[in-house]
Amino acid sequence: MDHLSSTNIARILPTDGFQGALVGRVWRPGIGPSVVAVREDGLFDISATCATVSGLAALDDPAGVLKAAKGEPVGSLEDIAGNTSPDRRDPAKPWLLAPIDLQVVKAAGVTFAVSMLERVIEERARGDASAAAAIRTEVLRLVGDDLSRLKPGSPEAMALKEVLVAQGAWSQYLEVGIGPDAEVFTKAPTLSSVGTFMDAGLHPKSTWNNPEPEVVIIVTAEGRIVGATLGNDVNLRDFEGRSALLLSKAKDNNASCSVGPFIRFFDETFSLDDVRRTNVTLTVEGEDGFKLEGSSSITKISRDPEDLVAQTVGPHHQYPDGFALFLGTMFAPTQDRDDAGMGFTHKRGDIVTIAAPKLGALVNRMKPSSECEPWTFGIGALMSNLAQRGLINTRQAG
Repeated sequence: MDHLSSTNIARILPTDGFQGALVGRVWRPGIGPSVVAVREDGLFDISATCATVSGLAALDDPAGVLKAAKGEPVGSLEDIAGNTSPDRRDPAKPWLLAPIDLQVVKAAGVTFAVSMLERVIEERARGDASAAAAIRTEVLRLVGDDLSRLKPGSPEAMALKEVLVAQGAWSQYLEVGIGPDAEVFTKAPTLSSVGTFMDAGLHPKSTWNNPEPEVVIIVTAEGRIVGATLGNDVNLRDFEGRSALLLSKAKDNNASCSVGPFIRFFDETFSLDDVRRTNVTLTVEGEDGFKLEGSSSITKISRDPEDLVAQTVGPHHQYPDGFALFLGTMFAPTQDRDDAGMGFTHKRGDIVTIAAPKLGALVNRMKPSSECEPWTFGIGALMSNLAQRGLINTRQAG
Protein backbone atom coordinates (compact mmCIF):
# COMPACT_ATOMS: atom_id res chain seq x y z
CA MET A 1 0.00 0.00 0.00
CA ASP A 2 1.44 3.35 -1.05
CA HIS A 3 0.81 6.06 1.54
CA LEU A 4 2.83 8.46 -0.61
CA SER A 5 0.30 8.42 -3.45
CA SER A 6 -0.38 11.65 -5.32
CA THR A 7 -3.85 11.66 -3.75
CA ASN A 8 -2.44 11.62 -0.22
CA ILE A 9 0.13 14.31 -1.04
CA ALA A 10 -2.63 16.58 -2.34
CA ARG A 11 -4.76 15.88 0.77
CA ILE A 12 -2.18 17.13 3.25
CA LEU A 13 -3.22 20.68 2.41
CA PRO A 14 -6.34 22.29 3.94
CA THR A 15 -9.40 22.43 1.70
CA ASP A 16 -8.74 26.13 1.10
CA GLY A 17 -5.25 25.32 -0.08
CA PHE A 18 -2.60 27.95 0.62
CA GLN A 19 -5.00 30.63 1.88
CA GLY A 20 -3.93 30.26 5.50
CA ALA A 21 -0.65 30.99 7.28
CA LEU A 22 1.00 27.56 7.08
CA VAL A 23 4.40 26.82 8.60
CA GLY A 24 6.33 23.57 8.53
CA ARG A 25 9.81 22.19 9.06
CA VAL A 26 12.07 20.56 6.49
CA TRP A 27 15.36 18.72 6.82
CA ARG A 28 17.79 20.25 4.33
CA PRO A 29 20.77 17.96 3.66
CA GLY A 30 24.03 19.68 4.52
CA ILE A 31 22.13 22.40 6.39
CA GLY A 32 19.77 20.82 8.94
CA PRO A 33 16.21 21.43 10.18
CA SER A 34 14.69 24.56 8.69
CA VAL A 35 11.51 26.54 9.33
CA VAL A 36 9.56 26.84 6.08
CA ALA A 37 6.64 28.93 4.87
CA VAL A 38 4.23 26.74 2.88
CA ARG A 39 3.11 28.62 -0.20
CA GLU A 40 1.53 27.93 -3.57
CA ASP A 41 4.85 28.41 -5.37
CA GLY A 42 6.77 26.11 -3.02
CA LEU A 43 8.34 25.87 0.42
CA PHE A 44 10.58 28.74 1.53
CA ASP A 45 13.19 28.57 4.28
CA ILE A 46 12.56 31.49 6.65
CA SER A 47 15.12 30.42 9.28
CA ALA A 48 16.95 33.75 8.87
CA THR A 49 13.76 35.46 10.09
CA CYS A 50 12.78 32.86 12.72
CA ALA A 51 15.23 30.08 13.50
CA THR A 52 12.63 27.98 15.33
CA VAL A 53 8.89 27.45 15.06
CA SER A 54 8.55 28.05 18.80
CA GLY A 55 10.26 31.42 18.35
CA LEU A 56 7.92 32.31 15.50
CA ALA A 57 4.86 31.27 17.53
CA ALA A 58 5.95 33.53 20.40
CA LEU A 59 5.79 36.69 18.27
CA ASP A 60 2.85 39.09 18.56
CA ASP A 61 1.69 38.27 15.02
CA PRO A 62 3.21 34.98 13.86
CA ALA A 63 0.89 34.75 10.84
CA GLY A 64 1.86 38.23 9.67
CA VAL A 65 5.58 37.59 10.09
CA LEU A 66 5.28 34.26 8.28
CA LYS A 67 3.47 35.82 5.32
CA ALA A 68 5.89 38.76 5.08
CA ALA A 69 9.09 36.71 5.28
CA LYS A 70 10.72 36.35 1.87
CA GLY A 71 12.69 33.17 2.52
CA GLU A 72 14.92 30.97 0.40
CA PRO A 73 13.24 28.56 -2.06
CA VAL A 74 13.64 24.93 -0.97
CA GLY A 75 11.46 23.08 -3.48
CA SER A 76 7.90 22.11 -4.29
CA LEU A 77 5.59 20.61 -1.69
CA GLU A 78 5.01 17.57 -3.90
CA ASP A 79 8.71 16.83 -4.31
CA ILE A 80 9.60 17.33 -0.65
CA ALA A 81 6.58 15.40 0.67
CA GLY A 82 7.30 12.62 -1.81
CA ASN A 83 10.83 12.31 -0.42
CA THR A 84 9.76 11.98 3.22
CA SER A 85 8.96 8.28 3.75
CA PRO A 86 12.13 6.55 5.06
CA ASP A 87 11.97 3.74 2.51
CA ARG A 88 11.53 6.14 -0.42
CA ARG A 89 13.91 8.88 0.65
CA ASP A 90 16.86 10.27 -1.28
CA PRO A 91 19.08 11.57 1.58
CA ALA A 92 20.56 14.15 -0.77
CA LYS A 93 17.19 15.90 -1.11
CA PRO A 94 14.97 17.70 1.48
CA TRP A 95 12.16 15.95 3.37
CA LEU A 96 9.38 16.97 5.77
CA LEU A 97 9.67 16.93 9.56
CA ALA A 98 7.08 17.43 12.31
CA PRO A 99 6.16 21.15 12.37
CA ILE A 100 6.96 21.67 16.08
CA ASP A 101 10.42 21.97 17.58
CA LEU A 102 11.22 23.41 21.04
CA GLN A 103 7.63 23.24 22.30
CA VAL A 104 6.94 20.75 25.07
CA VAL A 105 4.48 18.13 23.84
CA LYS A 106 1.52 17.85 26.23
CA ALA A 107 -1.71 15.90 25.91
CA ALA A 108 -5.11 16.13 27.56
CA GLY A 109 -6.83 12.84 28.21
CA VAL A 110 -10.43 11.82 28.81
CA THR A 111 -11.90 15.03 27.41
CA PHE A 112 -14.81 13.32 25.62
CA ALA A 113 -17.55 11.21 27.21
CA VAL A 114 -17.20 8.32 24.75
CA SER A 115 -13.45 7.95 25.18
CA MET A 116 -13.87 8.32 28.95
CA LEU A 117 -16.15 5.29 29.03
CA GLU A 118 -13.67 3.30 26.93
CA ARG A 119 -10.94 4.12 29.45
CA VAL A 120 -13.14 2.75 32.22
CA ILE A 121 -13.61 -0.40 30.14
CA GLU A 122 -9.86 -0.73 29.57
CA GLU A 123 -9.27 -0.38 33.29
CA ARG A 124 -11.76 -3.11 34.15
CA ALA A 125 -10.58 -5.40 31.36
CA ARG A 126 -6.99 -5.15 32.67
CA GLY A 127 -5.67 -5.06 29.14
CA ASP A 128 -7.64 -8.12 27.99
CA ALA A 129 -9.42 -7.22 24.73
CA SER A 130 -11.56 -10.36 24.85
CA ALA A 131 -13.24 -9.15 28.06
CA ALA A 132 -14.08 -5.68 26.76
CA ALA A 133 -17.47 -6.38 25.14
CA ALA A 134 -19.13 -7.75 28.28
CA ILE A 135 -17.63 -5.02 30.46
CA ARG A 136 -18.78 -2.34 27.99
CA THR A 137 -22.38 -3.49 28.36
CA GLU A 138 -22.18 -3.35 32.16
CA VAL A 139 -20.46 0.05 32.31
CA LEU A 140 -23.02 1.61 29.96
CA ARG A 141 -25.82 0.18 32.11
CA LEU A 142 -24.39 1.86 35.20
CA VAL A 143 -23.10 5.11 33.74
CA GLY A 144 -25.08 5.65 30.55
CA ASP A 145 -23.65 6.84 27.26
CA ASP A 146 -24.71 10.51 27.20
CA LEU A 147 -22.41 12.45 29.49
CA SER A 148 -21.57 15.11 26.89
CA ARG A 149 -23.81 17.72 28.56
CA LEU A 150 -22.29 17.20 31.99
CA LYS A 151 -19.86 20.00 32.89
CA PRO A 152 -16.77 18.64 34.63
CA GLY A 153 -16.55 19.73 38.25
CA SER A 154 -20.16 20.96 38.35
CA PRO A 155 -22.55 20.13 41.23
CA GLU A 156 -24.37 17.76 38.86
CA ALA A 157 -21.12 15.95 38.08
CA MET A 158 -20.27 15.61 41.77
CA ALA A 159 -23.76 14.26 42.46
CA LEU A 160 -23.26 11.61 39.79
CA LYS A 161 -19.92 10.74 41.36
CA GLU A 162 -21.61 10.07 44.71
CA VAL A 163 -24.09 7.70 43.05
CA LEU A 164 -21.39 5.82 41.14
CA VAL A 165 -19.14 5.52 44.19
CA ALA A 166 -22.06 4.03 46.11
CA GLN A 167 -22.59 1.51 43.29
CA GLY A 168 -18.91 0.60 43.15
CA ALA A 169 -18.67 1.96 39.60
CA TRP A 170 -16.33 4.91 40.19
CA SER A 171 -13.06 5.04 38.29
CA GLN A 172 -9.92 7.15 38.10
CA TYR A 173 -10.91 7.89 34.49
CA LEU A 174 -14.30 9.19 35.56
CA GLU A 175 -12.46 11.35 38.09
CA VAL A 176 -10.54 13.22 35.38
CA GLY A 177 -13.45 13.02 32.94
CA ILE A 178 -16.11 14.73 35.03
CA GLY A 179 -14.15 15.91 38.07
CA PRO A 180 -12.71 19.43 38.47
CA ASP A 181 -9.15 18.61 37.37
CA ALA A 182 -8.24 17.69 33.80
CA GLU A 183 -5.73 15.00 32.92
CA VAL A 184 -2.79 16.73 31.24
CA PHE A 185 0.39 14.72 30.76
CA THR A 186 3.65 15.01 28.86
CA LYS A 187 3.20 13.00 25.69
CA ALA A 188 6.69 12.99 24.24
CA PRO A 189 10.14 14.59 24.61
CA THR A 190 10.82 17.86 22.84
CA LEU A 191 11.87 17.30 19.19
CA SER A 192 10.91 13.59 19.20
CA SER A 193 7.67 13.88 17.19
CA VAL A 194 7.40 12.46 13.68
CA GLY A 195 5.58 14.23 10.86
CA THR A 196 3.34 13.30 7.97
CA PHE A 197 4.46 10.45 5.66
CA MET A 198 6.87 9.19 8.33
CA ASP A 199 6.50 5.85 10.09
CA ALA A 200 4.69 6.01 13.44
CA GLY A 201 5.53 3.56 16.20
CA LEU A 202 3.79 1.01 18.41
CA HIS A 203 5.55 -0.72 21.27
CA PRO A 204 6.42 -4.19 19.90
CA LYS A 205 4.90 -5.93 22.94
CA SER A 206 1.47 -4.31 22.53
CA THR A 207 -1.36 -6.51 21.25
CA TRP A 208 -4.30 -4.11 21.79
CA ASN A 209 -3.86 -0.55 20.54
CA ASN A 210 -5.40 2.16 18.40
CA PRO A 211 -4.82 5.57 16.84
CA GLU A 212 -6.14 8.69 18.56
CA PRO A 213 -6.98 11.43 16.02
CA GLU A 214 -6.72 14.83 17.67
CA VAL A 215 -6.39 18.55 17.14
CA VAL A 216 -3.15 19.90 18.59
CA ILE A 217 -3.12 23.56 19.61
CA ILE A 218 0.04 25.67 19.68
CA VAL A 219 0.41 27.72 22.87
CA THR A 220 2.93 30.39 23.88
CA ALA A 221 4.72 30.71 27.21
CA GLU A 222 2.07 33.26 28.25
CA GLY A 223 -0.75 30.85 27.50
CA ARG A 224 -1.88 32.41 24.18
CA ILE A 225 -3.29 29.91 21.69
CA VAL A 226 -1.84 31.00 18.33
CA GLY A 227 -2.54 28.12 15.95
CA ALA A 228 -3.28 24.44 15.49
CA THR A 229 -2.30 21.28 13.69
CA LEU A 230 -3.24 17.58 13.80
CA GLY A 231 -1.85 14.75 15.88
CA ASN A 232 -2.00 11.03 16.54
CA ASP A 233 -1.67 10.28 20.25
CA VAL A 234 -0.99 6.59 19.62
CA ASN A 235 -2.63 4.59 22.41
CA LEU A 236 -1.68 1.18 23.82
CA ARG A 237 -4.91 -0.03 25.40
CA ASP A 238 -3.38 -3.17 26.86
CA PHE A 239 -0.52 -1.38 28.69
CA GLU A 240 -2.62 1.41 30.19
CA GLY A 241 -5.47 -1.00 30.90
CA ARG A 242 -3.19 -3.13 33.08
CA SER A 243 -2.24 -0.10 35.17
CA ALA A 244 -2.57 3.66 34.86
CA LEU A 245 1.00 3.80 36.16
CA LEU A 246 2.07 2.39 32.79
CA LEU A 247 0.83 5.54 31.04
CA SER A 248 4.35 6.65 30.16
CA LYS A 249 5.14 3.25 28.64
CA ALA A 250 1.83 3.29 26.78
CA LYS A 251 2.28 6.80 25.40
CA ASP A 252 5.98 7.60 25.06
CA ASN A 253 7.85 5.31 22.68
CA ASN A 254 10.01 5.92 19.63
CA ALA A 255 7.89 7.52 16.86
CA SER A 256 4.71 7.20 18.96
CA CYS A 257 3.86 10.91 18.68
CA SER A 258 2.84 12.06 15.22
CA VAL A 259 2.17 15.76 14.53
CA GLY A 260 1.46 17.62 11.29
CA PRO A 261 1.38 18.18 8.47
CA PHE A 262 1.74 21.93 9.15
CA ILE A 263 0.83 24.46 11.82
CA ARG A 264 -1.88 26.88 10.74
CA PHE A 265 -1.55 30.16 12.63
CA PHE A 266 -4.60 32.21 13.50
CA ASP A 267 -5.41 34.99 11.03
CA GLU A 268 -8.45 36.28 9.15
CA THR A 269 -8.97 32.80 7.63
CA PHE A 270 -8.64 30.68 10.80
CA SER A 271 -9.41 31.22 14.48
CA LEU A 272 -9.91 29.45 17.78
CA ASP A 273 -13.61 29.25 17.00
CA ASP A 274 -12.69 27.29 13.87
CA VAL A 275 -10.79 24.90 16.13
CA ARG A 276 -13.85 24.55 18.34
CA ARG A 277 -15.91 23.59 15.28
CA THR A 278 -13.37 21.16 13.85
CA ASN A 279 -14.44 17.67 12.85
CA VAL A 280 -11.46 15.32 12.71
CA THR A 281 -11.79 12.23 10.52
CA LEU A 282 -9.80 9.03 10.72
CA THR A 283 -9.17 6.28 8.20
CA VAL A 284 -7.13 3.14 8.85
CA GLU A 285 -6.29 0.99 5.82
CA GLY A 286 -4.59 -2.34 6.40
CA GLU A 287 -2.49 -4.47 4.11
CA ASP A 288 -5.05 -7.19 4.88
CA GLY A 289 -7.81 -5.17 3.17
CA PHE A 290 -9.30 -4.03 6.47
CA LYS A 291 -10.65 -0.48 6.57
CA LEU A 292 -11.76 1.49 9.61
CA GLU A 293 -13.34 4.94 9.49
CA GLY A 294 -14.33 7.26 12.30
CA SER A 295 -14.50 10.87 13.39
CA SER A 296 -14.11 13.10 16.42
CA SER A 297 -15.89 16.45 16.73
CA ILE A 298 -14.40 19.15 18.95
CA THR A 299 -17.95 20.47 19.40
CA LYS A 300 -18.52 17.54 21.77
CA ILE A 301 -15.47 18.15 23.95
CA SER A 302 -16.27 18.42 27.65
CA ARG A 303 -13.49 20.91 28.44
CA ASP A 304 -12.93 23.99 26.27
CA PRO A 305 -9.41 24.42 24.82
CA GLU A 306 -8.91 27.61 26.83
CA ASP A 307 -9.81 25.75 30.04
CA LEU A 308 -7.29 23.01 29.20
CA VAL A 309 -4.60 25.62 28.58
CA ALA A 310 -5.40 27.33 31.89
CA GLN A 311 -4.96 23.99 33.67
CA THR A 312 -1.63 23.42 31.90
CA VAL A 313 0.25 26.71 32.23
CA GLY A 314 0.22 29.42 34.91
CA PRO A 315 1.81 30.20 38.27
CA HIS A 316 1.93 26.46 38.95
CA HIS A 317 3.84 25.55 35.75
CA GLN A 318 5.78 27.43 33.08
CA TYR A 319 6.86 26.55 29.54
CA PRO A 320 9.39 29.16 28.35
CA ASP A 321 9.38 27.83 24.77
CA GLY A 322 5.63 27.25 24.69
CA PHE A 323 3.89 23.93 24.22
CA ALA A 324 1.81 21.89 21.82
CA LEU A 325 -1.33 20.47 23.47
CA PHE A 326 -3.28 17.47 22.17
CA LEU A 327 -6.95 18.18 22.95
CA GLY A 328 -8.06 14.56 23.27
CA THR A 329 -10.38 12.45 21.14
CA MET A 330 -13.87 11.00 21.25
CA PHE A 331 -12.76 8.20 18.92
CA ALA A 332 -12.37 4.80 20.56
CA PRO A 333 -12.62 1.97 17.98
CA THR A 334 -14.66 -1.07 18.97
CA GLN A 335 -15.14 -2.58 15.50
CA ASP A 336 -13.87 -6.17 15.37
CA ARG A 337 -10.91 -6.65 13.05
CA ASP A 338 -10.38 -10.38 13.37
CA ASP A 339 -12.20 -12.54 15.91
CA ALA A 340 -15.62 -11.54 17.25
CA GLY A 341 -15.43 -9.58 20.48
CA MET A 342 -11.73 -8.80 20.11
CA GLY A 343 -12.25 -5.26 18.82
CA PHE A 344 -9.71 -3.27 16.84
CA THR A 345 -5.94 -3.33 17.03
CA HIS A 346 -3.25 -2.21 14.62
CA LYS A 347 -1.28 -4.45 12.31
CA ARG A 348 2.09 -3.76 10.79
CA GLY A 349 1.79 -1.57 7.70
CA ASP A 350 -1.54 0.08 8.56
CA ILE A 351 -1.89 3.46 6.88
CA VAL A 352 -3.49 5.99 9.25
CA THR A 353 -4.91 9.21 7.82
CA ILE A 354 -6.11 11.91 10.21
CA ALA A 355 -7.73 14.87 8.47
CA ALA A 356 -9.65 18.10 9.09
CA PRO A 357 -10.87 20.61 6.48
CA LYS A 358 -8.81 23.59 7.66
CA LEU A 359 -5.76 21.63 8.83
CA GLY A 360 -5.12 19.17 6.01
CA ALA A 361 -4.15 15.54 6.58
CA LEU A 362 -1.58 13.69 8.66
CA VAL A 363 -0.64 10.36 7.06
CA ASN A 364 1.51 7.69 8.74
CA ARG A 365 2.38 4.05 8.30
CA MET A 366 2.36 2.01 11.52
CA LYS A 367 5.36 -0.10 12.54
CA PRO A 368 6.85 -1.45 15.76
CA SER A 369 8.72 1.41 17.47
CA SER A 370 11.91 -0.62 17.35
CA GLU A 371 11.72 -0.63 13.53
CA CYS A 372 11.02 3.07 13.06
CA GLU A 373 13.83 5.55 12.45
CA PRO A 374 15.62 6.09 15.79
CA TRP A 375 15.37 9.58 17.27
CA THR A 376 18.90 11.03 17.38
CA PHE A 377 18.53 14.80 16.85
CA GLY A 378 17.76 16.40 20.20
CA ILE A 379 17.90 19.87 21.75
CA GLY A 380 21.69 19.91 22.02
CA ALA A 381 22.04 18.96 18.36
CA LEU A 382 19.59 21.69 17.35
CA MET A 383 21.42 24.37 19.35
CA SER A 384 24.76 23.29 17.86
CA ASN A 385 23.28 23.32 14.37
CA LEU A 386 21.75 26.78 14.75
CA ALA A 387 25.04 28.12 16.14
CA GLN A 388 26.98 26.73 13.18
CA ARG A 389 24.51 28.43 10.82
CA GLY A 390 24.85 31.76 12.63
CA LEU A 391 21.21 31.68 13.75
CA ILE A 392 21.51 31.04 17.48
CA ASN A 393 21.89 34.69 18.43
CA THR A 394 18.81 35.96 16.59
CA ARG A 395 16.03 37.05 18.92
CA GLN A 396 13.73 34.52 17.30
CA ALA A 397 16.01 31.52 17.94
CA GLY A 398 13.83 30.26 20.72
